[in-house]
Amino acid sequence: MRIILVILSLILSTNLVMSQQKMTPETLWSLKRLSVLGVDKAEENIYYKLKIPNLEENNFNTEFYKLSLNDAVTTKIKEGDLDINSKNISPNGKYKLFDEAVAIEKIEGKDRYKNLPKSKAYVYTDLDIRHWDTWNDGSYKHVFYKEKDAKDETGIDIMPGEPFYSPQQPFGGDEDYIWGPNSENIYYVSKKLKGKAYAESTNTDIYKYNLATKKTENLTKENKGYDTQPTFSANGDLAYLQMKTEGYEADKNDLIILKDDIKQNLTAQWDGTVLSYRWNKNGKSIYFTAPVDGTIQLFEVDFSGKKRKMPEVKQLSKGQFDVKSIVLQKNNKLYVTRTDMNHAAELFVFDLKKKSFTQLSKINDEVYKNLDLPKVEKRYVETTDGKKMLVWLILPPNFDANKKYPTLLYAQGGPQSPLSQFYSFRWNFQLMASQGYVVVAPNRRGMPGHGVEWNEAISKDWGGQVIDDYLSATDALAKEPFIDENRMAAVGASFGGYSVFYLAGMHNNRFKTFIAHDGVFDTRSMYGTTEELFFVNHDFGGAYWEKDNQDAQNAYTKFNPINQVSKWNTPIFIIQGGKDYRVPIEQGLSAYQAAQLLGVKSKLLYMPEENHWVLSPQNALVWQHEFFNWLKETL
Repeated sequence: MRIILVILSLILSTNLVMSQQKMTPETLWSLKRLSVLGVDKAEENIYYKLKIPNLEENNFNTEFYKLSLNDAVTTKIKEGDLDINSKNISPNGKYKLFDEAVAIEKIEGKDRYKNLPKSKAYVYTDLDIRHWDTWNDGSYKHVFYKEKDAKDETGIDIMPGEPFYSPQQPFGGDEDYIWGPNSENIYYVSKKLKGKAYAESTNTDIYKYNLATKKTENLTKENKGYDTQPTFSANGDLAYLQMKTEGYEADKNDLIILKDDIKQNLTAQWDGTVLSYRWNKNGKSIYFTAPVDGTIQLFEVDFSGKKRKMPEVKQLSKGQFDVKSIVLQKNNKLYVTRTDMNHAAELFVFDLKKKSFTQLSKINDEVYKNLDLPKVEKRYVETTDGKKMLVWLILPPNFDANKKYPTLLYAQGGPQSPLSQFYSFRWNFQLMASQGYVVVAPNRRGMPGHGVEWNEAISKDWGGQVIDDYLSATDALAKEPFIDENRMAAVGASFGGYSVFYLAGMHNNRFKTFIAHDGVFDTRSMYGTTEELFFVNHDFGGAYWEKDNQDAQNAYTKFNPINQVSKWNTPIFIIQGGKDYRVPIEQGLSAYQAAQLLGVKSKLLYMPEENHWVLSPQNALVWQHEFFNWLKETL
């Protein structure tokens, strides 16, 4: 009996130790990453893949799975066993769509001079010379079609000779093209602008290509902003997403229906923005996802087929999570992917009648069950202009309100992306809190999910109210007895990195240390080197040489972090990717050199092969360890 008790005691002790494990960078980078691939024709199975970090090889392994919707059983399969009902097969089963790059312009030296095949030179006479992390080499992705069973790999280019992209670059995929209901037409998204006009505009349109006549029609030529994500209902009605303002990449995204040559905006009167959507199978309503109050939820909007009064938008789900995508609707259920700040993406089913979720996949449960999870709370703070601002508060595992904790102010990038219940493998709040830090994450001005006005308030005011919002959150939370107001840091990337650089020159000793990743340090040089000029034209108000443009002059003087660098007096860690063409390399290098010459304690992490993100597993682990080493050293 005594031996049994000892054994039980050891088992309980072991379980207790296991349950008290905390997230580490290595644990984070052991998690599997789920991507849905599609559904079979009978809608009985969802197929997905898992990307599994391989640290030794510095890449990812891939596994494929089939989830049965009848019994929720998951089976590992081979890639060749995928049986996905492809939208790229024409409804009549005769043709298939695909895309591939087409060489159109002679940009590279080896193409311009055939006797110089080893030349690495590029020659340009216009803009659009690089995008995200790739230089324009004169090739453009185009949509093709061919007979489904044709052995010949070539197909018919529906944009022959056109120096335009479809799918859109750098992130567009096959969601940018679809078949029409009768297999007679192909609908695709393209921004048919060239050079400087391409770099300055967001004017993508939806085009209809007729297979018989080979003629193309622009269906959205009256709209000068983004037109994207075309899909057809079971009744043959075309839906798509639309932003109205040219050059404004974070404009309100509305759901548009084209029926009988009449366009109807289903969300015009709704004070929100649509992220993704899926037609109801009955063709009489649309399900969509949208940010709301620091989360991303499911919504539905009716479509009567007639342009009468504005349809009502109904929120279907509520809770502390993000619905990332809608995979399938079947039997009064929506199959979706979902995340929260403590859990990476998993498959869930949402019961439309009960308004409740059931988790289907559990790919990382073996890891999570041994972790003590941080606690995530909502707080609301009054801003300097009397508004109520949501602030996410992430508390360390086994939080003790009687202790004082070092605290990180997290500055979100975007600048107009939702600070919701996302799960990042870099800016991971679970990991930060598990190292003993309280994380304060304000839904400051410029974030969707709090109304269109709140979202738009950041444009042309980068160093204005949004910075006050950060300080309002910092000062309000610093009053909490568990926060050590003498050990606070500000951290962030992209616009968050800009925020860190700006705060470093005016924080009045609120912060003890800073971390900025790929942040804008000098708005003038940013304007001169970034690739999407529409972004800086809209957010800065114009070019730095426009002396009579007050918005632009504010951006390049009053709101320019470089103009306050002489006030820097706080340790700062600067991170920069070498292939970041959105916030190019001179931003990080200039900030680091300034800090060094000023005698400010500083460190530079330079990753020559990374873009605006950190994608390789080993670089990501270096990033995490240097991040926390800096905090241990300076906070």
